[in-house]
Amino acid sequence: MPMERVVILGSGPAGLTAAVYTARSGLDPLVIDGLQPGGQLTTTFEVENFPGFPEGIQGPELMDRMRQQAGRFGTRFVLEEVVGVDLATRPFTVRTSGPTLQAATLIVATGAQARRLGLPSEDALWGKGVSACATCDAFFFRGKDVLVVGGGEAALEEAAYLARTCKSVRIVHRRDQFRATEYLSRRALDTPNVSPIWNAVIEEFLDPAAGRFTGARLRDTKTGALRVVEADGAFVAIGHAPATEIFAGQVERDEAGYLVTQAGTPRTNVPGVFAAGDVADPRYRQAVCAAGMGCQAALEAERFLATEGA
Repeated sequence: MPMERVVILGSGPAGLTAAVYTARSGLDPLVIDGLQPGGQLTTTFEVENFPGFPEGIQGPELMDRMRQQAGRFGTRFVLEEVVGVDLATRPFTVRTSGPTLQAATLIVATGAQARRLGLPSEDALWGKGVSACATCDAFFFRGKDVLVVGGGEAALEEAAYLARTCKSVRIVHRRDQFRATEYLSRRALDTPNVSPIWNAVIEEFLDPAAGRFTGARLRDTKTGALRVVEADGAFVAIGHAPATEIFAGQVERDEAGYLVTQAGTPRTNVPGVFAAGDVADPRYRQAVCAAGMGCQAALEAERFLATEGA
């Protein structure tokens, strides 16, 4: 099997930043792209909060430029999916949908996907009024009316953030009380421009035919009655799913599935395995944070190899 000094799983901001640093250090990294080369930013229309782009930049373009930068220093890319790993012994074994590799170090940057409702209209309007990140997109809805879908802590945190700049925030929840803590629930209900829509689920986002968001069709969970609610945007806040299943039983994960790292570092409980980006960050989930973690993982991998004499 081919032996690699550094294998990076994932090609989002964390993975590509790790690639830039390890490539410049002469470690000849190999990036396994995964199912979505470029990560979640490839589905983001406008990015205005990544440093260095005062006029903003489209997500796909940002990721393409990061990829070019990594390639400039000699990073190699494999357009495959990782289907399994063996981390019991070093070198580690990485099985992909193509070749099987061996790696002296592994940087895991497989990310986390926002859970979606699974509606065709959601896909059609994603990035065109439907989002899963208030921190990323609240700016575009200043002074406007928005919906937040969900009833847990993530939804109420999104609502609180949006309430600072939006005209109104209505939280669509399938039950008649929130699942979040009493503190968050009370804070949401006490915020003047935040209100709940109880016992309701989204049947359809409107209007895919027009190519722009105009509201949502709701179904009452008790009566089945349908109604249309007008809004300027919607934020789906039903949680995230980190891409860590292949590491189950091999790398420590928290109860939500995120990889656990040692405080202040990207080191996991497996020496030589480092985690960066959303796969280990359930709190911030920002591209700039992921990039910083990718840098840290690269520096740790370099130090690990120097210490091990590899």
